[in-house]
Amino acid sequence: MAKVDGVGEARPHSNFWLLTLGSLGVVYGDIGTSPLYALREAAVAGLGEGDAITEGVILGVLSLIFWSLIIIVTIKYVTILLRADNNGEGGTLSLTALAFRALGRRAGFVLAIGIIGAAMFYGSVLITPALSVLSAVEGLKIVTPAFDPFVLPLTVIILVSLFTVQSRGTARVSVLFGPITTVWFVILAIAGIVHIVANPDVLSALNPVYGISFLIDHGMVGLLTLGAVFLAVTGSEALYNDLGHFGRKPIQAAWMFLVLPALALNYFGQGALVLDDPSTIQNPFFLMFPEWALLPMVGLATVATVIASQAVITGAYSITRQAIQLGLLPRLEIRHTSAELLGQIYMPRVNWLLLAGVLLLVMLFRTSSALASAYVLAVAATEWMTGLLGFVVFWKLWRWRLSLAASLMVPLIAIDMVFVFATSLEILEGAWLPVVIGAVIVLVMSTWRRGTRLLAYKTRRIEVPFEPLVKSLEKKPPHIVPGTAIFLTSDPEFAPTALLHNLKHNKILHEHNVILTVVTADTPRVPQEDRVQIYGISPHFYRVVLTFGYMETPNVPKALGIARQLGWQFDIMSTSFFLSRRALKPAPQSGMPRWQNRLFIKLARAADDATTYFHIPTERVVEIGTQVAV
Repeated sequence: MAKVDGVGEARPHSNFWLLTLGSLGVVYGDIGTSPLYALREAAVAGLGEGDAITEGVILGVLSLIFWSLIIIVTIKYVTILLRADNNGEGGTLSLTALAFRALGRRAGFVLAIGIIGAAMFYGSVLITPALSVLSAVEGLKIVTPAFDPFVLPLTVIILVSLFTVQSRGTARVSVLFGPITTVWFVILAIAGIVHIVANPDVLSALNPVYGISFLIDHGMVGLLTLGAVFLAVTGSEALYNDLGHFGRKPIQAAWMFLVLPALALNYFGQGALVLDDPSTIQNPFFLMFPEWALLPMVGLATVATVIASQAVITGAYSITRQAIQLGLLPRLEIRHTSAELLGQIYMPRVNWLLLAGVLLLVMLFRTSSALASAYVLAVAATEWMTGLLGFVVFWKLWRWRLSLAASLMVPLIAIDMVFVFATSLEILEGAWLPVVIGAVIVLVMSTWRRGTRLLAYKTRRIEVPFEPLVKSLEKKPPHIVPGTAIFLTSDPEFAPTALLHNLKHNKILHEHNVILTVVTADTPRVPQEDRVQIYGISPHFYRVVLTFGYMETPNVPKALGIARQLGWQFDIMSTSFFLSRRALKPAPQSGMPRWQNRLFIKLARAADDATTYFHIPTERVVEIGTQVAV
């Protein structure tokens, strides 16, 4: 995959079209499968009790869908936010890191916005596979009602298979994502054109007056419809999340030249079909096709939805790794599944938690229509948070005039707020689901962050300042033994607990002692030349700082190999890594409520140990246990 420069553009021009093709499968898989259900759900939401489908409803809904694609996707994401990259990377947490840099500190309100955005993204990740695969398999009922009892079992089989193969990586299979999705979009466009030609009057919905009039005339029903209309733009956040994988211009080209035209033509084709025969509103997408093409289209739709689900699963791994590096989640195992592609990772615990959640949703809601209300609120809330963070970045980091930043972003933020309000009206119909999921994620992230800060404060009170200790040891050294000892610590200003225990119980000091600190930068990746900083403190002590980006997996031995190139004599076979393993227990007087204190302790116990997370050879590790009350 081509490298990406600081503005999110692919450097090698020869790879431009390959990146554009690849983005079709990964970036646009989710929004590309929205025609399976978006028009149906929006049109049905626009009906009052006992009302029938009318020309006004269809034209109004089509107008709202089309202009949502233009305003939210084309203007907000493709034109504006794709330019707000963090060294080529995008996404809610990347934007949060940019906002931190803009403000010069980790402001609490920015962190809260970032956490809420990430939490709601997890909600959409859970719902996407369930909704998209269900909607595709439900096409079998159009072929014959006899397939109805098999929809749920087939959906479960497909989802279990999808999550089971994640550990093998997607590098080999993903090369087919782009071509398959290209075929999908071409068929969407052709099917739409056929029905538009049969009823060209449907194109009058291009006039935004139809959408505005619909909202004014229908009052509360119009707002409910607006919430369902948002289904047409679900997946737009992927444009920004996957910026670092493909670059800005390939993503923009794919949208403008294929995705937007195909989606618009298909929606208008579905609208033309329903205008001709209102009974087709039961499933206008599959009824666009002749009977002989139904089974092939169900198969292609299922493949397309699996591709869309694969993209959001990969996105969940990526945002989890970012959250870990930014200190919002405990350490979790990360496996790299490709030697060539840095972004191809697999996280076992995240994978199986997602599968359990997705299967629970399928069995709980059972139909794509029931899941639709839950889906839109999760995505709308995520996009609202992204807009707020974008405003901060444009104003503070890019130093735009407040009036310019406000005139550009405030209208878009206001539109996002309207969509959030409209989708929240369905709270009892299923929109409660992402709220619950988001609340759980927010609780976990805030508890972990609060707990780690409290733990650092409590341990610091009992720790010994490092530099006075070094001076004392140099004046009156204990027994010196050959070799190198590396002590990991998060705060190099204080002596690592493992060093103090080694001196107290073993009464020895190694010939070379390294106080090692791993730092996470507010950039996605750190250049090799900035990876290692070495500071000489005394003849026996060095301080080493390893810096990784929040998109990188820290590999301490590999980074220390760079230190050898800087002149530090490092032999892994004569080096011991000393780690402090803290056993946490509740304190009688804690800085957190008792329930939150216990939650933090459980999260800490569930975290992967530092040996695995930092890829330190287990045979070179000495762990020293300590008990800490929090």
